[in-house]
Amino acid sequence: MPPHVFFHKRFMPLSEAKIGILTHALHYGTACFEGIRGNWDSERGNFSLFRVEDHYKRMLNGCRILRINLPYSVNKLCQLTSELLERSGYREDVYIRPLAYKSSEALGVRLHELEDDFLIIVTPFPPYLGTKGIRCCTSSWRRVDDTAIPPRGKICGTYVNSALAKTEAWENGFDEAIFLTHDGHVSEGTGENIFLVINGELVTPPSSDNILLGITRDTVIKLAKNELAVHTIERQVDRSELYLAEECFLTGTAAHMAPIVEIDHRPIGNGEIGKITIELQKLFKEVILGRNPNYPDWCTMVSPKLIKA
Repeated sequence: MPPHVFFHKRFMPLSEAKIGILTHALHYGTACFEGIRGNWDSERGNFSLFRVEDHYKRMLNGCRILRINLPYSVNKLCQLTSELLERSGYREDVYIRPLAYKSSEALGVRLHELEDDFLIIVTPFPPYLGTKGIRCCTSSWRRVDDTAIPPRGKICGTYVNSALAKTEAWENGFDEAIFLTHDGHVSEGTGENIFLVINGELVTPPSSDNILLGITRDTVIKLAKNELAVHTIERQVDRSELYLAEECFLTGTAAHMAPIVEIDHRPIGNGEIGKITIELQKLFKEVILGRNPNYPDWCTMVSPKLIKA
């Protein structure tokens, strides 16, 4: 069965979904999106959609920032996502991308007097950065400030900032970049939040340092507290603290949990994945597959009986 999408208020083959070259969002980045994981459990033979309601709540906030009228409730958006996944035919980990955008075919920088539309796609997608330890650099590009483009919504135009930093890191031999704020504090990766382990506690930048309030970030904070009795401190982080941390890792829907073993050519800790990181990785994997009974509301199971081969 060919890949399907939800587009123009109906399901259709991906090959039939077309957007005009004058579409406002294409020219000005006037759109917001989410990334939702459909984790395939080969043992049980089903998908686990992770915290799908929380993703759509955040997306609706992004729509409010961009003055996009999305005529769907959170429940309806979750239903559409499950149905699309059922139609997809995939039996592997997938990444689900809802996109709300200014759909008018019109030039001119603005948000008002434009039409809105919405789509969802599903595509296979392994962990974005891997799970065995990555090398990072601090970027020469600074993180966009909330007074320029608010980071509380995944606004498409903001990701030019991330693309610049990501390619700079890649061209210099690193796996990922770490943004600093304009005043030099650690912010986040190009598509992930960042955690440090200092004196046995988790330390992560606060929302005031222009981070996306990540759903995986929130998950890790809760798992660390509830399962490991490890406290998380949200505070400003200096660049030099990255080099002195006992452990460090990135979190995000695409990346899951990506341990950092080196930053700016300096090893983190002993240069290997740390104990707390390993324990959290194990817990996180169980939770996103719906195998931890303490978090039943985080996972939405999609029955394989409805998936067409």
